[in-house]
Amino acid sequence: MSDHSNLFPAHASPVPLAPLRRAGRRLRRARNFIFLKDVAALACTAFGGPSAHLAMMFRLLVEKRRYLSAAELLELQALCALLPGPTSTQTVTIIGHRLGGPNLAYLTLLVWITPATLLMTLAGLTLSRLDPGRVAALVQFVQPVAVGFVAFSAYRIGEKVIQTKTAVALTVGSAMLAYFFQLPWVLPVLLLAGGAVTTVGYRKHAIEPQKNPLRVQWANFGLWLGILVGAALLGHYTRWLPVRLFENFYRNGSLVFGGGQVLAPLLYAEFVEFKHYLTGPEFLSGLGLVQAMPGPNFSLAAYIGALAMRPAGGGPAGQVLGALVGVAGIFLPGTFLAFFILRFWDRLRQYRVVKASLEGINAVSAGLVCAATLLLYHPLPDRLLALPWHWHVGPISGVPLNPLLVGTTFLLLLWDRVPAVALIGAALAAGALVG
Repeated sequence: MSDHSNLFPAHASPVPLAPLRRAGRRLRRARNFIFLKDVAALACTAFGGPSAHLAMMFRLLVEKRRYLSAAELLELQALCALLPGPTSTQTVTIIGHRLGGPNLAYLTLLVWITPATLLMTLAGLTLSRLDPGRVAALVQFVQPVAVGFVAFSAYRIGEKVIQTKTAVALTVGSAMLAYFFQLPWVLPVLLLAGGAVTTVGYRKHAIEPQKNPLRVQWANFGLWLGILVGAALLGHYTRWLPVRLFENFYRNGSLVFGGGQVLAPLLYAEFVEFKHYLTGPEFLSGLGLVQAMPGPNFSLAAYIGALAMRPAGGGPAGQVLGALVGVAGIFLPGTFLAFFILRFWDRLRQYRVVKASLEGINAVSAGLVCAATLLLYHPLPDRLLALPWHWHVGPISGVPLNPLLVGTTFLLLLWDRVPAVALIGAALAAGALVG
């Protein structure tokens, strides 16, 4: 037997691992910082609601940064759509969790909700000085640009995830159903039905040779339930308004499926019709303002919380406390439930049945984005871009402006040379000049 001991002399020192670990930590911190900067950019420019948010996440987080694939983004978005709470907020928070664990996830949540929360808190503090008409004029061109983002997202997503005839049929069918039946329960039902259709072909998928055992970790579920029960008991016995407000928002955030359009009537019934903390016009002013804000529509809770604290006195400081309580109450339950599912989702998706269902879920998700393009375009007002008099052709004296803006946005995104921030900034500047 040959002697190889001379290759490893006794006095040889081990490979220094500490510098490598420090370098790895520095790289992770740098990547996490870049990710949070990207989330901050989204939070300041993502107008148009969850569908437009998904479109901008796709462009920045998938195509530009490649934090995850298009199929993974759709998968996470569909998973969050099956849970109560704000879907786009849960989606971006889970992406943060996958990149850097719980600490980065909570930082992601904080960065994502901060701009809209600050703006809606300011709206609650200065309600009498706001002119919703001027705000609407400022963002009049942002809406068609947002529709262009969603249309581009539908095109790119369909290009990447629709690979079979079954997927085409599910995409078209779900788009039609979502367009004609605009009900809160339609979205989760379509996602589940799409998954069930492709589950039939689960045998085409390879069997995982070594599956990690499926273990459900109940900590986040217990945290969600414990805070719900604890806040209800504490509010009942102390009667302290901030605690009661937190319980009200936490309960509504735990029960709402379907996003901000479903949350609004729930909060109206709770705080206007039942509690009388706000008047109807005050609520509608806030609802109109939040549509003009970037980021999550659930930030309406900051506005309502600020106004609901007026009976308790305390001035602006008390209203700011009410806004913070409202934001914490509305966003935390969905975050806890998303983390609960995420803990065992990667193990669950190892099974062939779950893998097969993802094809249908992704196809339905693509169809929902197509339907969202039409639904977001439909309420846009009819506006004409006036033509010079010598260009008039018979009765045609102008070009429809909104289709022109949607199409131009789509083509600029397809060209892939103009940043999303520049498009939104140009739309805001045009609104400021024209309005």
